[in-house]
Amino acid sequence: MDNHSAMPLPTMMPSASLQSLNTLAVPATAAFLARVSSVEQLRAVLAWRKQEAGQGDPLPIMALGGGSNVVLAADFPGLVLQIDIQGRDIIAEDDDYVWLKVGAGENWHQLVEFCMNFHYWGLENLALIPGSVGAAPIQNIGAYGVELCDYFSELSAVEIKSGLSVNFDKTACRFGYRDSIFKQQMKDRYIITSVTFKLRKEPAVVCEYPALKQFFEQQSEEGLEYGVEPPSPHRVFDAVCSIRQSKLPDPDVIPNVGSFFKNPVVTQEQYQNLQQQHEGLVGYPVENGQIKLAAGWLIDQAGWRGYQQNSVGVHKDQALVLVNPGHASGAEILLLAKKIQDDIKAKFGVVLEVEPRIYQ
Repeated sequence: MDNHSAMPLPTMMPSASLQSLNTLAVPATAAFLARVSSVEQLRAVLAWRKQEAGQGDPLPIMALGGGSNVVLAADFPGLVLQIDIQGRDIIAEDDDYVWLKVGAGENWHQLVEFCMNFHYWGLENLALIPGSVGAAPIQNIGAYGVELCDYFSELSAVEIKSGLSVNFDKTACRFGYRDSIFKQQMKDRYIITSVTFKLRKEPAVVCEYPALKQFFEQQSEEGLEYGVEPPSPHRVFDAVCSIRQSKLPDPDVIPNVGSFFKNPVVTQEQYQNLQQQHEGLVGYPVENGQIKLAAGWLIDQAGWRGYQQNSVGVHKDQALVLVNPGHASGAEILLLAKKIQDDIKAKFGVVLEVEPRIYQ
């Protein structure tokens, strides 16, 4: 067993504000906050937590990266760990691939830029997704036809109960649409410390996603460089950034967590019935013959885009994004979300699932 007492313990901040650590800018506090910059520090903090508890229950734990996928519905009565583990290291390569191990505290978009600069291909469609690398596998982030699992090799995590490091390969993570084992059976049992990606040395451009395809077609019609076929990875990266910046507000300007709801998946029969009732219904085929609906389209059609309720609202340009310009409580944000969910269920018979993690 490791000697936890010899490990450096980071500063433990009592009654710490979390408002600047969540992109919704929700005013909430934690009983304790610690910034962890190494696996050794993480183990030391976990040992401290166990020691403080004595014979009682240890403090609940929340691991925070960029704070871009959480809703703090109340003050957190436990220990918040801000994961700041850095590092980008090539651990293996062959003629076709490079395996890049990245610290969980690295900024996601900066990682994508790094990979572009060194011609490690695959992540370009995931540009400008807010948050940290360690949070990315938990919900299997995805955008514009690519998911994290497409270029995932393995991750390392520390078990909260024992303080021991464990590796998870792709199969063990049980990735699904915006899902993984860390949101299901292994929820709150591990803290991810690093992620290893298997990236291509030769580009394999993915640009068939409708929004990307439309972007390049429009550029071609206007005679601009972006319309040149086939698009390079750099052009895909630039296109993704352009589309996201035109559709999604900057959390530093208007507090938000990006997409607040998952795109619901329905059966072919349900999709066809909805098509007959709602002209222009947006849907994309997925596995098992099912159809993924555009949650933003449903919310927009129901009239919620631009809606304001006290200090919270729905973004004026993107109905999928709830915004918190007045720094309202998490409870107020969730109240608005519930109204939208109830309305969409009543109008379309479709259940919308909240995408960010809710801490109550």
